[in-house]
Amino acid sequence: MIDLDLSGKRALVTGASLGIGEAVVKLLADHGAQVSFCARTASGVAKLAGYQPKGAGAVTGFVADMEDAASTQTFLDAVTATGDIDILINNVGASPSRNFLYMSDADWQSLHELNLLSAVRCTRHCLPAMRKQKWGRVIMVASGAAKYPNAALIDYGTTKAAMISMAKSLARKYGGDGVLVNSVLPGLIHTAMWDRAATEIAEAADSTKEEVLMRNGRGVPVGRYGTSEEVASMIVFLTSNAASYVNGAAIEVDGGTSGHI
Repeated sequence: MIDLDLSGKRALVTGASLGIGEAVVKLLADHGAQVSFCARTASGVAKLAGYQPKGAGAVTGFVADMEDAASTQTFLDAVTATGDIDILINNVGASPSRNFLYMSDADWQSLHELNLLSAVRCTRHCLPAMRKQKWGRVIMVASGAAKYPNAALIDYGTTKAAMISMAKSLARKYGGDGVLVNSVLPGLIHTAMWDRAATEIAEAADSTKEEVLMRNGRGVPVGRYGTSEEVASMIVFLTSNAASYVNGAAIEVDGGTSGHI
């Protein structure tokens, strides 16, 4: 029988009030994990912290700005004050669409802090305890844009590619300590971000959001957008003992969009 039981494991998920992060928090808790998460807004934290898991897990939320090093450290200290982390999901991130020629150093630096350095800081904080106990899971929530660059998402794709590279390096370095590090690369996933983008496109093209989403979905081999829950399922699998020989992988969850061998 496949072992997806996470009872007794403590998990940390960054940037988790909506979308993939929210789905991951819920599914980890449903499988028995004690899950701590963060989001920028108190309202977002309060909403998800009220989730009642189907299993024996629990959910605790914290307000934190992962673009800020001090706020990140305060969050990490608060979470680990009551115990070490077994499972780390580096999920927080933003994907602004902007023109390279009009991006300032500050634009690059802010996204670098949020998307990449937050993962560096969280991993660096949690890794020693994982090594000591000879068991740990670190998941980088990257993006298909890391392997298939998009000119409109140049800084986003750059930071996500760096996350995958870091994960592979850590996997080689610490796999022998029982710490497995993998990346998940979502493709076209129906989140609030895509709803906003579809609304903007629809307004410019005298169309509707639903029509834009339908057209975009047809470009995926399975014929639709994916869901946050489908990405969360892959992430939870990778955190479990069922994936005990998966290390350093970069796994696309994109409905077959990626075309490489």
